[in-house]
Amino acid sequence: MAQGFTPAIEIYGAHKDLLNQRLISWEHIDAAGMESDQLTLVLDLEGLEGLPSLGGTIGLQVGYLETGLVEKGQFKITRLTPTLFPLRLTLVATAAPFSGKDETGFKERRTASHGPTTLGGLFRKLVEPHGFSPRVDPELALIRIAHVDQSNETDMGFITRLAKKYDAVAKPFNDLYVLAKPAQLKNLSGQVIPNVMLLVTHNNRPGDHAFISATLEETARTQNQGCKVCCWDANAGKQVEVKTGSAPYKVIRQKQASVEEAKAIGEAEVRKMLREKYTLKVTCPGDPLLVAEGLLVLDDTWPDFMRGRWSIEKVTASGKPEESYRCLIEANGRDPEAKAKD
Repeated sequence: MAQGFTPAIEIYGAHKDLLNQRLISWEHIDAAGMESDQLTLVLDLEGLEGLPSLGGTIGLQVGYLETGLVEKGQFKITRLTPTLFPLRLTLVATAAPFSGKDETGFKERRTASHGPTTLGGLFRKLVEPHGFSPRVDPELALIRIAHVDQSNETDMGFITRLAKKYDAVAKPFNDLYVLAKPAQLKNLSGQVIPNVMLLVTHNNRPGDHAFISATLEETARTQNQGCKVCCWDANAGKQVEVKTGSAPYKVIRQKQASVEEAKAIGEAEVRKMLREKYTLKVTCPGDPLLVAEGLLVLDDTWPDFMRGRWSIEKVTASGKPEESYRCLIEANGRDPEAKAKD
């Protein structure tokens, strides 16, 4: 996508005139996984009588005057923080569709036992009573669960723990609640996610409109290539150890109820280890097509060790109307030696 030079942002929905006229700066966090997307606005209160009563739902569109704006979603206003000298108001809004009243008891702690069941069946059982329409990755839906306990946990907390156990992510999108593999979450929610190619200009210097900086980290804790999980083998009548991947192995100390569950958890852990081997952080000019769960492609203008395809975990976009627009990208995934043309 060709970028313009004049950043533009538009707030719509509740109090749109006041928010657009008084906006000083903004930040939008688009995150993968369980973290709720968040919009933060800083407003100028000089000249206003009293503190404005702000609430309800607002939407965000961002981009450039020369190339148009891109829809970034809707958010519920959850927190207002006024400050003095200078007289400002910081407004925080989140994408999670939960009201303070919690009519369905989604945030109430409860204790229950579940099983035998499947991961998809249990997920639907947990989210449907709260008014969500469940969307489950077919490969996750059929994972069998012999028995699992919900112990003094909210339904949301229990769902989050189950998702992590099987290297999945669970997140609400408006009226949907999606359970999917990493990098597939927003596809299941019906959002169209483009791949974004990022190139480094010949004169890449601080202060330039197109300046890009980046860091690459290889984490020592992800050097394991396999996983060992203990479980009870009903056919053999004894405890056994299930191996997935190859040495060196990470040992999962929690015992599982069956060989099938141990294998599923081991495979999920191996996928997670390989995905998190490298972490990439890039600061670059703002691009509204950059989104969590999307694919970032670094071409031949990048150093050899950074080229390739990266799964975007988080995008923090920020700026000032008509003045600045930058993005901080956090990504991981494929070995960077995998070239972008592959």
